[in-house]
Amino acid sequence: MKDQPIVPYIRESDYAVRQPGWTVPNRKLLDYLLIYIQEGSCQVEIEGTLYDFQAGGFCLIQPGEKCSLKGITRTITPFAHFDLFYNPLREQSFPTKPGQIELSEYQHLMQPRLNDFVNISIPIKFRLNHRSVYKESLLKMVGLWQNGDVISQMEANHLLENLIIGLLKEFSDLQQEDKSLKPQSLNWITSYFFNHLSESLSLDDMAKRARLSPSRFSALFKVKFGVSPHQYFLHLRIQHAQELLKQGDYTMEDITHFCGFTDAPHFSNTFKKITGETPGNFRKNMFI
Repeated sequence: MKDQPIVPYIRESDYAVRQPGWTVPNRKLLDYLLIYIQEGSCQVEIEGTLYDFQAGGFCLIQPGEKCSLKGITRTITPFAHFDLFYNPLREQSFPTKPGQIELSEYQHLMQPRLNDFVNISIPIKFRLNHRSVYKESLLKMVGLWQNGDVISQMEANHLLENLIIGLLKEFSDLQQEDKSLKPQSLNWITSYFFNHLSESLSLDDMAKRARLSPSRFSALFKVKFGVSPHQYFLHLRIQHAQELLKQGDYTMEDITHFCGFTDAPHFSNTFKKITGETPGNFRKNMFI
């Protein structure tokens, strides 16, 4: 995290009181969303995986994750949208609206993910050893931010910093970064790839990010994912291209660029090799 100044910045915080059956449809976030289920039960779906929450549970949704929320009962869920890493343009950022999935034009506002750092793996659904202390700090933070005055908001951001430090102490191993990573320690890789789809990532780049030699990284990667890093990255690019083609708002040149291909023929040939049809035919079939 040495190259990423940590300056907590709460963008929005409140006590959400909702009636049974409420929903927040799919969207992707530019910032972090921390939720405490104070009363009731709800469900959170992250990248296709469903999580059930009961009163007393905590949820952390990290930037770039596709998420939706649904209330099963009446709920009270104090929450905070926040940036953790300093961005001089942070006041231009915003909590995304339901349905906002394509965030290419807002990449300059996208926060780095904690789980993309080595030896950090904060779960979406978590409980802490000192849950009551964490809960009280979170509730105090929300209340202070709601006050609106400068001193209260400074205190709220200070509390947020302490809350994040608590999570890092609970779910990271930052004092042992020299250890060889086990296959399960590569959980950060998918989001890391998604955040670099338009870039040219070499095996050396990936291995450096994992703090492993290229050969060691490749071996661990294949154990966990069953394919080489290059094949996995290529398939993610094609999946992203399919999403963009379905929207119908982008030219082939735009999609070629967004998905990191050198030119349109390269993109078209790779797309056909993996899917069995050209990008043009794929788009045409989507709108028949």
